[in-house]
Amino acid sequence: MSLSIPSIGEFDQAQAVEVSDKVFGADYNEGLVHQLVTTVMTNNRAGTRAQKNRAAVNGGGKKPWRQKGTGHARAGTSRGPIWRSGGVTFAAQPKDYNLKLNKKMYRAGMRSILSELLRQERIFISEDMVPEQAKTKLVAEKLKQRDALGRTLIISEQVDDTLKIASKNLRKVTVTSVDSIDPVVLVKSDKVLVSGSAVKNIEVWLT
Repeated sequence: MSLSIPSIGEFDQAQAVEVSDKVFGADYNEGLVHQLVTTVMTNNRAGTRAQKNRAAVNGGGKKPWRQKGTGHARAGTSRGPIWRSGGVTFAAQPKDYNLKLNKKMYRAGMRSILSELLRQERIFISEDMVPEQAKTKLVAEKLKQRDALGRTLIISEQVDDTLKIASKNLRKVTVTSVDSIDPVVLVKSDKVLVSGSAVKNIEVWLT
């Protein structure tokens, strides 16, 4: 059975594009998609949070007062956790959150996501998305004509600077090239608008 991605409507002159069953006709693997999405989200964590423990705080090498006879509780350092300006108990340290997902699993997950988008009628061919000028209202008008004012992902072979600048103020719109597709954005998008040449590049990548 041949599959094709439809164009988005009367305002778009693009024609439906026939696509590979292997890339856009794969079964939906929920476990693999979940692993792919969580891996990408985890790898985006900076892991740079840091606090100073008592070893890292400057000073405190001298005993504040003698052990007995002052009326104070005994203390060996002024940089302990109970002191003002002291170190933090169980201080947070920089951490590498990176997880690994091999290429075979990554590509299989992407095929699963794209196939499900096609089955749910959330991916469309659209060729005429680049505005004549870098103005937000021109892109907004094109999206309105295509009933794509929700969370929309626009995928092109190469990101056009005019389109990128014009869509920057549209909070729910993301513009990307084929080699920079984010699986998290792909899953969250209500509609995905993709050019015909980008579809062919996706097939080459995922076949």
